[in-house]
Amino acid sequence: MNISIFDLSIYIKFFVSLCALVNPIGMIPLFTSMTHYQTIAEKTKTNFIANSSAALILLISLFFGNSILNFFGISVNSFRIAGGILIISIAYSMITGSFTKKISIQNNNNEKKDTENISVVPLAMPLIAGPGAISSTIAWSINYSTWTNLIGCSLVIIFFSFFCWLCFRAAPCAIKILGKTGINIVTRIMGLLLMSLGIEFISVGIKSIISGILG
Repeated sequence: MNISIFDLSIYIKFFVSLCALVNPIGMIPLFTSMTHYQTIAEKTKTNFIANSSAALILLISLFFGNSILNFFGISVNSFRIAGGILIISIAYSMITGSFTKKISIQNNNNEKKDTENISVVPLAMPLIAGPGAISSTIAWSINYSTWTNLIGCSLVIIFFSFFCWLCFRAAPCAIKILGKTGINIVTRIMGLLLMSLGIEFISVGIKSIISGILG
């Protein structure tokens, strides 16, 4: 399917679909809870790396995603299920408090440099560039496969990453408002929501696989 690169309505729909799948505004409390132990400079670095990595992942998905999945014989539905399992494991650690407890212990022992790099996992993937966003990007690249369309979609991905960066940039204000107790509450609520999201990814993947077998 070919469209003009100047057909802005198509790219607006792509941007809106990414926002709906990722919900960057709704992820502000999640970013806040995951980075509450970091300094302002560290938060800025985490924000930049997370969104740069997410943009790179989505760009790779746009240009090579379908070919990579086909090469390894992996379906998008299988990718959804795997991503859902990863999200559930992260959500469980947030609900039980083990996620922030692990980070706090490392912080107290002055081992920040050895702390798990949350910029890439789980922030960049699977929270920003998750199964939904990657699947949508791959589907978009299949429907609009000309180079001009791919360039236009690339610009949308870059703009989307910048929008996520702006949302996370506002996270320090949330820390002042919520406080330590509020962060703990938000962390567990977001963990529950994330677990629901992971289960949804898995159920959609299973349903699609079963319908494909039966159909």
